[in-house]
Amino acid sequence: MGLIRSVGAAGGRLVLLGGLLLPAPALRAEVLYRLDTFCSVDGADAVPCRLEAVNGSGFTEYRQRLTDREVRFRVIDEPVTRVELLDAASGRWSSVRRAAALFDLNAVCLDGVRFCVLNPNYLNSVRQQLGAAASGRKVLELQFGDDGRVDAGCYDAGCPDGGRLLPER
Repeated sequence: MGLIRSVGAAGGRLVLLGGLLLPAPALRAEVLYRLDTFCSVDGADAVPCRLEAVNGSGFTEYRQRLTDREVRFRVIDEPVTRVELLDAASGRWSSVRRAAALFDLNAVCLDGVRFCVLNPNYLNSVRQQLGAAASGRKVLELQFGDDGRVDAGCYDAGCPDGGRLLPER
């Protein structure tokens, strides 16, 4: 057995160093990129915002700083793809019901127009991952079930709202 070993504990990770049990150093989140862009909340006109994409453990978190607030959401890939939005008041994450990529606008919208952000960096990576499936498409929508898993995906006019991003009811 080596001199250094990481072990789990109720309060977090601990490191065993030569017989001493010490708190593990905090894991640092890696900032993937920052982008000065525009955001919209609840269908209002877009306002300038600063987006920061942060690589977490098993997810990517997107932090948008608007003039009077911060909006945070994360995309989780494992074990299943899901998108969660942080409720600023409670500090709790909750699954979104719909997510949409508007390729022509380089925008990502959550739950209709509850929150939208212009993010060409993210959408370029989505286009690359989808390849020919996204070629010539204007809108990609994902609908999530109660458990947060993707229930359905659609493109353009094949979506229930015809790709028009109607507000959540």
